Amino acid sequence: MKIDISDTHLPIYEALASDVRLKIIQLLSQQEMNIKDLAQALELSSPIMTMHVKKLERAGLISSEMVASSSGTKKMCKLITDSIEIDFPSKNRPAVRTYHESIVSVGHYTDFDIEPTCGLATTVKVIGMFDEPRFFLDADRINAKILWFSSGFIEYRTANFLLKSEKPTELEISFEISSEAPFANENWPSDISFYLNGTKVGIWTSPGDFGGKRGKFTPDWWWDEINQYGLLKVLKITPTGTFIDGQKISDVTLDDVDILNKQWKFRIAVEPDAENVGGVTLFGSGFGNYNQDIVFKLYYERNE
Repeated sequence: MKIDISDTHLPIYEALASDVRLKIIQLLSQQEMNIKDLAQALELSSPIMTMHVKKLERAGLISSEMVASSSGTKKMCKLITDSIEIDFPSKNRPAVRTYHESIVSVGHYTDFDIEPTCGLATTVKVIGMFDEPRFFLDADRINAKILWFSSGFIEYRTANFLLKSEKPTELEISFEISSEAPFANENWPSDISFYLNGTKVGIWTSPGDFGGKRGKFTPDWWWDEINQYGLLKVLKITPTGTFIDGQKISDVTLDDVDILNKQWKFRIAVEPDAENVGGVTLFGSGFGNYNQDIVFKLYYERNE
């Protein structure tokens, strides 16, 4: 997990500012435990322990799920973050850029038109059944943390919190993504197109759909033989063009995508006429190798 010293990450700092919660993290680094066992280990009541666990969950440091046992159901907790990198300002850098950040969950799409193979799942179950696009309209879709399709598009909307006194300098969108192959295939190229506000900003070719070893955050119940993780890609739209991981993919600029619009539409697509129609898998928090959803960062300068 990579964070900085902005207000956005206050829940993480607050979660760590407690000797009790630090002890919980130490215990969960050894094994999964339920609320009752954690409370007994730290000589606390279960309600107090529940409060501490919720703070750690809100910070994205641990997760929990209800598990059936011989004595009923238990809320089992597990550690889902193995390290935190803090990005501090440095005197050796240019002036620190300021940004507005929005995080959109993988399941919070607002439009789609897809073809099988396809599916989606929360961190605890598959939603509906595989290869049936109608389940992308299931009420539980908002809780999805992984989704995949062979061709078509998925689209997200998010608010633009830019003020009139702020001048945008760069939009950064990061996400974990791969192709979508039957089961998994690391040699399965897919030409994935990206659109912002209806403007095609570029194409990136995913090399494959990755399996063979489990993703760092992939839930224990997920099948070994299907997709496990993706690649973390950073899409940047700047005044001089659009880039992925520093490589220019088009001449589309901030002005071309109507960046001042009060809301943005971000589309991820595999066009049916693409050279490599290899699908898309999107990984959110709780799946894959990066514990994050789709992150939008709009960097800006303030006009005095």
